[in-house]
Amino acid sequence: MAGAGPPGLPYRLNRGPALATVTLVKPFLLLATRAEDAAADNEYESFLSFSQLAERDLCRFRLEQRPLGHVDLRDWSGILLGGGPFNSSDPEDSKSPVQRRVEADLRGLLARVVEADFPFLGACYGIGTLGSLQGAVVDRRYAEPVGPVLVTLTREGRKDPLLRPLPATFDAFVGHKEALSILPRHAVLLARSPACPVQAFRIGSHVYATQFHPELDAAGLCTRIDVYKYAGYFEPGQAAELKAQALRSNVTHPSAIVRRFVQLYARPGPAGAQVAPLVSGALPRASRTT
Repeated sequence: MAGAGPPGLPYRLNRGPALATVTLVKPFLLLATRAEDAAADNEYESFLSFSQLAERDLCRFRLEQRPLGHVDLRDWSGILLGGGPFNSSDPEDSKSPVQRRVEADLRGLLARVVEADFPFLGACYGIGTLGSLQGAVVDRRYAEPVGPVLVTLTREGRKDPLLRPLPATFDAFVGHKEALSILPRHAVLLARSPACPVQAFRIGSHVYATQFHPELDAAGLCTRIDVYKYAGYFEPGQAAELKAQALRSNVTHPSAIVRRFVQLYARPGPAGAQVAPLVSGALPRASRTT
């Protein structure tokens, strides 16, 4: 059962016959691909805030900076994959060496994640990456402009353990050049929007991806509008109005997904452990710059 524990740390309270003990859980791994520090740091801050994890319990690895190497799934409670500028549907000859390396790193990892049905939540870039690896058609037919959209849960979405706490319809922030037009045959459709037929899906029982950004609030979207003003998501002259629109919006529910993911999948670790697992030489989980 849950009870009082260290502020900001995941924990379980175990009650014995005479006393209660707090057991820390294994950390979560955030995989990031944003080269721009302002956007990358804002993304990390958002995942920290909405997950209610402390820095020591959410290790960020910036895939655009160096190869991932081997990830031992036994070291982690779950894996999060943030958004970014890459598109799975980009023509192969247009992809940079960094993008091709990142995609190769993720292919290897996600194959093991799916095989193990290991807890995974991919946001935006994550849906195209996971979808394409699982046989989805990812193309430019259902791109959505930057801003809020109305997301509707399917019947399966309303029953899903991760999404069940959300209302049947809610506003969420999007902004993407590609999307799934055909779902993998073995995937479960969890959510859609008027302009995008796949806003969330699940593979197996614990592998999730969303097209919308569960980690994004209005302030975070304004940061990304500034960072990606010339990245082709919108006309640069629209930036001020898009930020005003974001600040007028009522996007409050999606962040519950991030916290719910942590609640569902935090796994016991060695009691009192202070040293983070490493990801093929990654800095400890308290690092903000890896």
